[in-house]
Order: sequence, then structure tokens, then C-alpha cells
Amino acid sequence: MEIINRRQRMASVARKLRREEDKTIGLVPTMGALHDGHLSLVREARRMCDVVIVSVFVNPTQFGAGEDFERYPRDLTGDTTKLADYNVDYIFAPPVEEVYPKGFATYITVEGLSETMEGAARPGHFRGVATILTVLFNTVRPDFAFFGQKDAQQTLVVKRLVRDLAFDLEVVVLPTVREQSGLALSSRNAYLTDEQHRAAAVLYRALAQAREVYMEGERNARRLAEAVRAQVDAEPLARLEYVGVVDAESMEKYDRIPEERPVLIALAAQVGRTRLIDNIIIQPARQKARTTSEP
Repeated sequence: MEIINRRQRMASVARKLRREEDKTIGLVPTMGALHDGHLSLVREARRMCDVVIVSVFVNPTQFGAGEDFERYPRDLTGDTTKLADYNVDYIFAPPVEEVYPKGFATYITVEGLSETMEGAARPGHFRGVATILTVLFNTVRPDFAFFGQKDAQQTLVVKRLVRDLAFDLEVVVLPTVREQSGLALSSRNAYLTDEQHRAAAVLYRALAQAREVYMEGERNARRLAEAVRAQVDAEPLARLEYVGVVDAESMEKYDRIPEERPVLIALAAQVGRTRLIDNIIIQPARQKARTTSEP
């Protein structure tokens, strides 16, 4: 496993892999502080691809003023140790000046999808995400890029970015990895005290409650959102920032959820001083029935 810090070196290695060795390349973009959610992406990349590259870069342009860029957990040594167990070929861990050299002035905005929920709560966040991914995709030129469903809105932004800018790669989205309590794995969970960690499980309970209400026949988006809010509000250590009930593919807001469309229920909340996000996707009954009947 080689750790690469320079963009030019990473591009040269990737070019040789593609042209001279005809290898398929899988890219797992991360900000480090790796946990089992990240490692599930690495495992799938290893299964699907000849060469696995994991990027480790805490991207300053996706953090807003007053957010946790400076204190975001960084442990490249620990990350390297974990990745060694998964037969990763390269770690791309550039310093900030390699990604954003002096005079950098070009940013990518995915309009529409970037403007609600996380985009509204964190202005400029998805511009930073789309920009760093464009740099990574152009540097590595992967055949596949792997993302987790926990960042559901981000996955839709990435898919639109890839489609609109004609990147020759496939976006692979894998299920959210959870603790036994249901809490989604996140690097930011490290900020939580033991008491807050237990309290944070309310986020998934709230989403599961909304899914249960949906399965009982409720299709009013406002009532589903209220089911989430009621659960989170009952936890003294948690404060709901937003809950969205939208189309899982287009982010279209619903008043009443169409029977034939998948629905994304997503939330952000503060638990203590830590901001966490989570979501679930509910597939339409007809699609579930069709999937069940397929051989």
C-alpha cells in the first residue's frame, strides 16, 4: 500500500494503471477518521475492482463558518492501519495546497438538488463537495466511486454531477451501517459523551416510527414529518434542526406521497453540541412486491 500526497503523482499512477495495465479502478472518497461504514465501501470496492484507492482529505470548502473543520478528527496513521487489513492499493492524502493551490477560483455548483435540507442548513456545503469530487475524479479517473446512503442528499448530488459533467464512472451507493441501537456510524460520533451517544439513537427510532406510520397507510408528508419530530422532541439531549419528506430520486417535496414513488425521510439534529444526520428510504409497495417475486 502506497500513500500518495501529490496530485501529479496520483494522476500519473492512475494513468499507468488504466492505460498500461488495463486495471479497473475503484475510488472511495473519505475525510478520514475511518469507521465500519467507510470500510464497508472499501470491501465492496475491493470485490468489484482490480485497484482500490481511498482518498483521505478533510475538505475545507464544504465546511461553513463556525462549523467543525478545525476539530474534525484526523488520524492518518490509524486510518492507514485499518486500510492495510483490506488490501487497499493506494491512499491519496493530499495537503490542502495540493487540492486548492494559490489562486484557485473554480467551484462546481449542482443547482436544485443542492438547495434544500442540508444545502439550506449549510450554505455552500454541496458546492464544496461537488468541487472536491470533481478534483478527485479528474485526478484518479476511477471506473467506480463508492458512497454511503447515510449521506443521501449527497449521493443524489454526486449522481447529478457525474451525469451532467459526463464523468466516465459509475456511482455505487451502499446501505448505511448502523450500531445495534440503530445509530448511523459517523466520524462525528466521536464527539459524543456516553450519555449523548445513547440519546443519539433517538434519530433512527424517529425515522423508524415514521416508516411504521407510512406502512400503516399514512401518505401525508407533514404527518410523517410530525411523527419524526415528536420522537426527537421527547429526547432532552436532542434538538431537531430539520426533517424532510421528499422524493428519493428527485428531492421533490411532497404534500401527499404518490404510491408509486420511493420516499426519502431525512433529518439533521443536534445531540449536545454535535450535529448528526440520518435518513431512511421507503420503497413503494408495488416495487417491493415486484422485487420479492423476482427469482
